[in-house]
Amino acid sequence: MNDKQFVEAIRDSPEGHGLDGTYYPTAMFLTGVDVGRSGGLLRGFTEWLVVRRGECSSFYWHKLVLLDLFPDMSLKGWKNPDHLTPEQHRQAVDHLFSLVLAFLDVRNDPRELSRMYTRYEAMYAHIWE
Repeated sequence: MNDKQFVEAIRDSPEGHGLDGTYYPTAMFLTGVDVGRSGGLLRGFTEWLVVRRGECSSFYWHKLVLLDLFPDMSLKGWKNPDHLTPEQHRQAVDHLFSLVLAFLDVRNDPRELSRMYTRYEAMYAHIWE
């Protein structure tokens, strides 16, 4: 099973992976998988989201996914399950999986991955000088 198939399996059967359909536990589960793979699953995901958004950010991907879907959302208390409505949790989890799957297509294409990192470096060039 490749990474994309693995993520699709989690998406298609969250209960089978101990998930309840809420955003924070789902994000933490994917973080745990990533850590277990020495950062190999989601390496570059935060950078890809920043480039996709076209705006420098110090946020990690957990918050960037939420801001991508709900741009005006306050992130204060975002880990609290009551921060989102049940419908917002469903939307956020669906959005997370769609973004991860789109990212994996980029991550698995060396040319696209290189282009993404080049754009990322250019966005931050003025900050790092």
